[in-house]
Amino acid sequence: MKVCIAEKPSVAREIASVLGATTKRDGYYEGNGYAVTYTFGHLCTLFEPADYKPYWKSWDLNNLPMLPEKFEVKVANNEGIKKQFKIVKSLFDKADVVINCGDAGQEGELIQRWVINKANYNGKVQRLWISSLTTEAIKEGFNNLKPAENYDNLYYAGFSRSIGDWLLGINATRLYTVKHGGYKQVLSVGRVQTPTLAMLVNRFKEIENFVPQPYWELQTLYRDTLFSYEEGRFLKMEDGEVLANKVKEHDFEIVSITKKKGTEYAPKLFDLTGLQVYCNTKFGFSADDTLKIAQKLYEKKAVTYPRVDTTFLPNDVYPKVKGILSKLTDYSTLTEPILNKKIKKSSRVFNDKKVTDHHAIIPTGMQTHLQYNEQQVYDIIVKRFIAVFYDDCKVSNTTVIGKAADVNFKTTGKEILSKGWRVVFEKKDTSTALSTTKDKLLPTFEKGEKGPHEPSFLEKQTKPPKQYTEASLLRAMETAGKQVEDDELRDLMKENGIGRPSTRANIIETLFRRKYIKRNKKQILPTVTGIQLIDTIQNELLKSAELTGSWEKQLKDIEKGEFSASAFIRGMKRMVDALVYEVRSEKVQTRISAVNNKPISKSKSKPKTKSKTSTLVGSACPKCKTGSLLKGKSAYGCNLYGKSCDFTLPFNFGDKKISEKQYIRLLTKGSTVNLKGFKIDGSTQQGLLRFDEAFKLKFEPKQTAKKTTIKAGDTCPKCKTGQILKGKTAFGCSNYKSGCDFRVNF
Repeated sequence: MKVCIAEKPSVAREIASVLGATTKRDGYYEGNGYAVTYTFGHLCTLFEPADYKPYWKSWDLNNLPMLPEKFEVKVANNEGIKKQFKIVKSLFDKADVVINCGDAGQEGELIQRWVINKANYNGKVQRLWISSLTTEAIKEGFNNLKPAENYDNLYYAGFSRSIGDWLLGINATRLYTVKHGGYKQVLSVGRVQTPTLAMLVNRFKEIENFVPQPYWELQTLYRDTLFSYEEGRFLKMEDGEVLANKVKEHDFEIVSITKKKGTEYAPKLFDLTGLQVYCNTKFGFSADDTLKIAQKLYEKKAVTYPRVDTTFLPNDVYPKVKGILSKLTDYSTLTEPILNKKIKKSSRVFNDKKVTDHHAIIPTGMQTHLQYNEQQVYDIIVKRFIAVFYDDCKVSNTTVIGKAADVNFKTTGKEILSKGWRVVFEKKDTSTALSTTKDKLLPTFEKGEKGPHEPSFLEKQTKPPKQYTEASLLRAMETAGKQVEDDELRDLMKENGIGRPSTRANIIETLFRRKYIKRNKKQILPTVTGIQLIDTIQNELLKSAELTGSWEKQLKDIEKGEFSASAFIRGMKRMVDALVYEVRSEKVQTRISAVNNKPISKSKSKPKTKSKTSTLVGSACPKCKTGSLLKGKSAYGCNLYGKSCDFTLPFNFGDKKISEKQYIRLLTKGSTVNLKGFKIDGSTQQGLLRFDEAFKLKFEPKQTAKKTTIKAGDTCPKCKTGQILKGKTAFGCSNYKSGCDFRVNF
């Protein structure tokens, strides 16, 4: 009997129906010489620490580091899982051959190998390797079964990854929890999650500590077109003012017009990270949501295997393209133009060297009923696939240089000459389609023409980097924190990214579950605990995206047979050993408790630098809302003062100097605190400052509460029934035994 083992019951059902194993049994399908059984993901897991040594159960620094000589696997402690494992083992005991039908990837290989090994099966094993669950793909896969040994390196890479995560995760989590954790606070530290959290914390602090720097831009408006000073911005106002005054006196003249034809290529096919980034940006889906939807589309046979890290197709897919396109009848208006001629074959799409286990995510041609969110994801996968077979988009890039006096200005525009692939993404509304054919349409300029213009010289401020969104965080994980916009360069860096495409969503969700990060609309911000944890971890290697990226490279090399699994595990053990020694010898300065996991605010995280980050200069004018505040010789004022706004805040009011801190409080909370030393109408008074309706300062004297005298025998003002008693240190109510807690200390 041939025994097939799949990763999920739903996948087993699809395979069984193709093989003719139509009889349903408890835990498997049977028929036509086959038994098709399944796991539920991980039936087997690595040993817990206490499984090696009972005393390792205790979270004690003296037990660290925990470095097993040999790593063992056990059946998970769950009754349903134990029952299914017995069924699988009983089938293996009767098998002539076992066919591993697990997900065709590193994790799928690991899950099934652990089950096969734990069941002590020593017979022949073959591997089914398919990229979609269509009947055609399953039949083709069974006609081309591979020896299991071909995938040994894939298993070694998966096993090494799992051991590396165990070694660092369990040892470092216990180490930091015992050393730095507060009451009932577990401090989770991981090989991938900690560098990811560090990236978020570092970006947050970079923004928090950012000090805006002023710069000036010289621009001019000529024939309703904005031209900018060709050499860019000015860092000194005086330098720009000289030129600004100069150009006012002269007409504007067109010096040159350059048109350059260019090509815009269709967007690349999706890998998993690209799909998650797109869906987070366009639809607001989390990375985890997108992965789950893509997995459902795969199981519904609508798209190919989604947990992939390549945007290319192998050459052997090219002959199938026409068949896939012709089956996409819901998109016939888009497919007809390319089906009526020879299908384009580009090296930007087909490249065997860029494909390892699986190719990019593409539709299978199977059309089925989908839920709304599934349809959104499916639609963009299909359109990306169709678009790569359209002609390139041809554009004309225009650069116009003009001058006033001898000062050069520049503007650019783009004209789309031939839409090519762009028609695939156009809206059905024709008016919208027409409006997208030009980008910054320029008037027709003639070289040598002259005319009046309207120059402007504006002060602006540098802006901090943006907080991470889930989309930008995924891209940062893909490139180990490096800022990379170019698709080609990003492809080269994928081997050194943090985590795998299939695990990144889970890493982000783990950080949410641990309450180390929180969402603020689309932004992802670290919590107080998240920041404290990264601040507490002094070992830079633990937080290093580059180191984690190099581990990923080593795991990829194990998969390729170019690096040894034992060398990787030895390296991890050495690092854990050194880490434990280092942290155990640290003096405890912090104890972290999850008292408040709201996204941290500036005032809470760095009280000492508040005066640097919370300043009046640069903040928005409270009166006109458009200007920003500047510091003058005797007052703060709006930068539009004398033009459209008259707002000022004098340094002194009522013969008293008002601090910047008090003015910040006035802007944020509506008043200063009560201050002493005001001289109002010839007398010294105490009070606070507010704005009147015209945003002028007004003084409010301190309100003093009238003191009421309390004496023994009076009726209690709180419960109205008891009497006031006089004790040794305070007055109290005679009803204190029956619940009245009124008390006034002497």
